[in-house]
Amino acid sequence: MIKHAEWLIVGHSKDFPNRIGRTIRLNDKEIAVFRTSENKLYAVENSNPHPKGGPLTESIVSGHYIYDPLRDWKIDLETGLVQDPDTGQVKTFDIREDGEEVKISL
Repeated sequence: MIKHAEWLIVGHSKDFPNRIGRTIRLNDKEIAVFRTSENKLYAVENSNPHPKGGPLTESIVSGHYIYDPLRDWKIDLETGLVQDPDTGQVKTFDIREDGEEVKISL
C-alpha cells in the first residue's frame, strides 16, 4: 500500500528570506529551511552529521549548498550529502510553496 504524503503548513513565503536559514519545529523534529538566491526552498534536519553535531540554520547558503562555518563542512541541500573530503548525510524533507503558504511533507 502506498502512503500519501501529509503536507503541513509551516509558514508564509515572506517568512523565508533568501539565503537565511530558519528553524521549524514539527512534532519531535527540528527542521532547517533555506531559500536560495534562485528562490528555491529546501528543508533538512537541523543537525549537522559531524560527530560534534551542531545546528545547520547558521550555515551560509550558496547555490544549492550550505557551508557550516563551525565544522567547515559543505552539504548539498538537494541530497543531504556532505561533500568530499568529509562524509555523512543529513535527512532532507520535501517542501513546496502553495500560493503564499510554505508546506513540508514529513
